[in-house]
Amino acid sequence: MLIPSIDLMGGRVVQLVHGEDLALGFDDLEYWVDRFSDYPLVQLIDLDAAKRQGDNRRLIESIVRRLPCQVGGGIRSSAEAQILLDMGAQRVIFGSSLFNGSASPEAIDRETSPAVTNLVRTQFAEELAFSLGVEHLVFSVDTKDSKVAVRGWREKIELRPQDAMQHLEPFCGAFLYTHVDTEGTLSGFPIDIARSLRRQTRRQLIVAGGIRAQSEIDELDAENIDAVAGMAIYTGLMKA
Repeated sequence: MLIPSIDLMGGRVVQLVHGEDLALGFDDLEYWVDRFSDYPLVQLIDLDAAKRQGDNRRLIESIVRRLPCQVGGGIRSSAEAQILLDMGAQRVIFGSSLFNGSASPEAIDRETSPAVTNLVRTQFAEELAFSLGVEHLVFSVDTKDSKVAVRGWREKIELRPQDAMQHLEPFCGAFLYTHVDTEGTLSGFPIDIARSLRRQTRRQLIVAGGIRAQSEIDELDAENIDAVAGMAIYTGLMKA
């Protein structure tokens, strides 16, 4: 399944490269809302909230009333998530708030390391599942240089995505994985990584980062993996 993405920054629809450099910006939000109206699910991300530099809450409230959305970007508590669900969001995406600080690579490499447990906030995840319901939760496990990336992808922690997913799986309905190294580059998504992650979880798996063609969507779909596309749609490489 193709899931189109609407990324908001400064009140505009944008596309960034590697989550940092602005590549495209659109002021006509209505055009894209109408264009995505037939999709069963749209991904709506508040980049300002993710980067802790404001928010686009009014726009989000307007969009979730019109489109079936999973919403993310800077959500840090069940109370914030509940507000979005009450607005009309179908699901909420938690990312950075699921993780603690860093640990040494040597500790992570140990076969039975307590460091992994310390890095993943499983108690917080469990509390979210209890208060919001597993079906409303998407847990975002994104990577930069093969390590989990947090805080708007500006920081990395010494944790593999597979280890994070193993600890978080009981508490969410879906995982979102963004390969930040290829995000916004239109260079293609690394299918081998998608297959590895698919073996790790029985939850819905959604991937993003560099997708440029419908053939990739089809290949991922054959592996029971859904895909988020942004840059390919906004540049016209892929029909939506």
